[in-house]
Amino acid sequence: MSDVVLMSSLRDEGAHVIEWLAYHRVIGLRHAVLCTNDCSDGTDHLLDRLAEAGAVTHLRNDVPPGVPPQHAAARLALAHLRESGTEWSLHIDADEFLNVRLGTGQVDDLLDRAGDADCIAIGWRNFGDGGHARWPGATLPHFTRRESPPKPDESYFKCLFRPNAFRAAWAHMPAEPEGTPRLVNAAGDRLKPDQLFSDGPRVRFFPVRDALRLDDACINHYGVKSPDVFEMKRVRGRGENTTGNGKYRVGSEWHRRANRNEVEDRAILRHWPEVEAEMSALRTLPGVAEAERRCLDWFDAARREKERP
Repeated sequence: MSDVVLMSSLRDEGAHVIEWLAYHRVIGLRHAVLCTNDCSDGTDHLLDRLAEAGAVTHLRNDVPPGVPPQHAAARLALAHLRESGTEWSLHIDADEFLNVRLGTGQVDDLLDRAGDADCIAIGWRNFGDGGHARWPGATLPHFTRRESPPKPDESYFKCLFRPNAFRAAWAHMPAEPEGTPRLVNAAGDRLKPDQLFSDGPRVRFFPVRDALRLDDACINHYGVKSPDVFEMKRVRGRGENTTGNGKYRVGSEWHRRANRNEVEDRAILRHWPEVEAEMSALRTLPGVAEAERRCLDWFDAARREKERP
């Protein structure tokens, strides 16, 4: 099994962490380096319990004024991964799940195609609310409708990359390469690495038609979920920016673009029995179930408060 570590920045997402973490452990990402900042729900305390059991590394992200939290977290996490000699890192958010369609659906099936690459470009697939008016209690088994093939100018990517090949990272891709990086798509085909040299955030690789290989691997992006969860994103704020939370309103342009329900897609659920077992195992770790319950209680109270007339 390859050395692949999950890397992310979290704030007030404790109600969703166990499912997200368990899923990625099942497909071969057995450790995670997770940064938190300004949590109100207890996500930081939940990650402390998981860290004490060795399931994650938890780094507290002290965000400088005016700096987007995700940018600060990426610097913090990447420095840790480079120092520890981690072979590969998947940099995604807590509403994103790597869906490997190759082989048995393990991350190693994707890496086998990548060969000597330094970075793998993995396209998004937006999953909508599926008609759920309220949060049903889990993501994967309930939100199973997604967009049809995206238009090139609406295609976003996330990356699986070698930390020691890059000195920095944005939310969607690494940056400041050490030398000339070898970039491939999910099928293992070479791509031009131009975007990896950008001095600012980028979200897609070109030509998009060559970079997208959604039927080999994709990022299932559950950026909407149910309307009550989506509205709570505005309270949490934007990780990539310090302003502009207006996009997190039901009916906003961003919501309409992400809330796509054209196609039924249950492929990721082939792992669900193992994910349920892993979730149960994580909850048996000392203090984890109690810490998660506090996050869920906060989530329910915050949701009720937003629903009050």
